Amino acid sequence: MKYADHIGYTDVTPYEIVRRISDKTLEVREMTAERDRTIKLEWAAGGFAGHCINQDDQEWTITPNPNSLIIRIRLGKRGWRDKFGGRFNLAEKPVKFYDYNF
Repeated sequence: MKYADHIGYTDVTPYEIVRRISDKTLEVREMTAERDRTIKLEWAAGGFAGHCINQDDQEWTITPNPNSLIIRIRLGKRGWRDKFGGRFNLAEKPVKFYDYNF
């Protein structure tokens, strides 16, 4: 795997694996993600301020960011986690998702 996606409730943030320390420890760094503005999000009344009808259509351009902070994640009984308990899933391609309805 080349990437580790941080799972923050319903949002997903892409990280790239920059170094394998061991089978249970990786160093990762957050990637830069720019939303494709040509895909127009549709909003309807509802929720606190509105409801995004087509949020699953969002697309992102994801690129490495060498200036991002490098952090360590470790594999434990509950999967890959950082020292604050943040969850990560390893992946072959980076994923970005922003939940507009949360």
